[in-house]
Amino acid sequence: MMAADSNQHSLGFMIFVSLYLLVSVIFPSASTQAQNNHGSPCTDGTYEHEGRECCLCGAGLHLVEHCSTSQTYGKCEPCGSGKYSSHPNYQLSCEPCTSCSHPNGNLEVDEPCTPAIDTKCRCKKDHYCNSGTETCKLCHPCKECGDEGIKVACTSNNNTVCNEIKEVSHVGGIIAGILVAAVIIAAAVAGVLWKRRKWQRTQSPKTNGNEADLEMQGLRVFSDVDLKPHLLDIADVIGWKDLRGVAMRSGIPESIIESCQLNNPRDYQEQTFQLLNIYVERQGREASNILIQKLLTGGKKAKAQKCFQMWISSLNCWTLQT
Repeated sequence: MMAADSNQHSLGFMIFVSLYLLVSVIFPSASTQAQNNHGSPCTDGTYEHEGRECCLCGAGLHLVEHCSTSQTYGKCEPCGSGKYSSHPNYQLSCEPCTSCSHPNGNLEVDEPCTPAIDTKCRCKKDHYCNSGTETCKLCHPCKECGDEGIKVACTSNNNTVCNEIKEVSHVGGIIAGILVAAVIIAAAVAGVLWKRRKWQRTQSPKTNGNEADLEMQGLRVFSDVDLKPHLLDIADVIGWKDLRGVAMRSGIPESIIESCQLNNPRDYQEQTFQLLNIYVERQGREASNILIQKLLTGGKKAKAQKCFQMWISSLNCWTLQT
């Protein structure tokens, strides 16, 4: 009888030991995690303050008061409206949420700002961003395809790709196209020569020998030039400093000029392009004429002439003022 009881106790002990070993193998981190939590109450780590190790405030919070004893939390409070902190920290204030409403940025909110996550912006419909990074500050209008049709549709990261225009196989069609182009070019050149002669006959006595007045009246012939397709080239010619002066003398508010700088820190080319785009939209059909006059009156004769020569070379693509 005693032997039977002894065998039962031995069998029970062996079963207990086997279950313990099995649990230890399957859940090896449970005891370690318990030790870690018992060893340090600071979930997100610590920082040193006056010889004490204080617990970091969690994401979405900011520090108000440091801890009074080591391995304890100080006073942490949630980020206020319009602010966030995305990582554990001991900062006394949260970061301001990113705004998606920059002038002419063509952005809208994708994910709103929360105390622990910054705002995520995206391009508006029919706009794209080619910055190559997750954060985009300026979206451009998608290209529109004509009769050739769309090959690749516009996305938030890529512009539209149009189908290649098929070459006209019929010889008669090619000849007709060449003749039409020649007629257009000839008409444009004739219009320029006529306007120059008319200006020389009617306007030269009013200049009183003033070279600046003479040039401004001559360049006014091209006051209806469409600048949109050539904004990048014009921006490269004028540069940020001189364009800023033109914008201020043309009545563009200084706050709008400064927003172009803030939206594109250290990217002077993008600053210049954005400001020029705003300038052209505000001035309308007279944008080219006003730009030339402001450059001349501002002592930037060489840049005014360079823009003038650029417009002359592209005359067959632009509309002349009647």
